[in-house]
Amino acid sequence: MNAAVLLLRILLGGLLLAAGALKAGDPSSLAASIAGFRLLPAAIVGPLALALPYLELMLGAYLIVGLFTRVAATLAAFEFSIYAVAIASAVLRRIPAGCGCFGPRDTAIADWPHVVFDLALAAASGVVAYAAPGALAVDRMLRRV
Repeated sequence: MNAAVLLLRILLGGLLLAAGALKAGDPSSLAASIAGFRLLPAAIVGPLALALPYLELMLGAYLIVGLFTRVAATLAAFEFSIYAVAIASAVLRRIPAGCGCFGPRDTAIADWPHVVFDLALAAASGVVAYAAPGALAVDRMLRRV
């Protein structure tokens, strides 16, 4: 089980690192993507577009090294669940919102496969949170000290 948790941590962490890094350089495009879902007030969209890439980078790094693993995985599960709800909302309301999942070059439109993928990522994050920390985790080494 520890090896499976390690593998999930690395996959989820790598995905979050990639998504955060691709979003970090262009907050205005991310803000436009977030606004395209028509769910949040304009006053929230800008600050969220500035903070979200760095949250993803932080969660990804924590998951990969296995530090604060349970908290990081729980936050990742929450984040992926929020994404799934936002995308499902756009699909149900027939809003052709751009996903923006992987930065400004990501031109994918929100659709049901994105919802399913985000729910699968949320479930995988939930498994990590439940079975944390897994093999080769800093949390495990700190527990010995």
